[in-house]
Amino acid sequence: MGMPFLISPVLAPEVFTGRPQPTLATGDGLLLRPWRAGDAPAVYEVFQDPVMHQWHARTAGSEEEVADWIRDWHQAWEEEREAQWAVVDADSDRLLGRVALCEIRLGDGTAEVAYWTVPAARGRGVAARATTALTRWALDEIGFHRLELLHAVRNEASCRVASRTGFALEGTKRSAILHQDGWHDMHLHARVRGD
Repeated sequence: MGMPFLISPVLAPEVFTGRPQPTLATGDGLLLRPWRAGDAPAVYEVFQDPVMHQWHARTAGSEEEVADWIRDWHQAWEEEREAQWAVVDADSDRLLGRVALCEIRLGDGTAEVAYWTVPAARGRGVAARATTALTRWALDEIGFHRLELLHAVRNEASCRVASRTGFALEGTKRSAILHQDGWHDMHLHARVRGD
């Protein structure tokens, strides 16, 4: 028999998975849409980029491996573990990046925002625009209480995205994430509902 809680869960189970994953518009030419099997070649290509290797722990060995990731992303939505979107050009459907809610804890009303962009889309505000749309959906429509955003302290581009999208810098997590080149200090940014 479990111990009773003094507080109710912030978000009930199936608060967003009881329905199909939505497509979210940024209002300025981007769409956040569910991943498709046909996206695997483009994602594989992105993960061959040295910048991705610098800031991400994963690598992609083949398009088949990426296809498995996409199947896992769909399963993660159903299980309320993660919510992953492809960020695409609204007119051409060309892949420009990815934005996600990871580490979802519905009972606490918290999640972690993550993103990346394809090399050709960098410096065009894609990550910030997608993060803004995702944050609006998560906080205002779904009712998450707190969203966190972590990035390596040396990743200045990611820090600019966090600042532009209203994620306040709360501190530094020392030696928190292991990358290929060693342990990295991480900036912790957050937005709370009502900010």
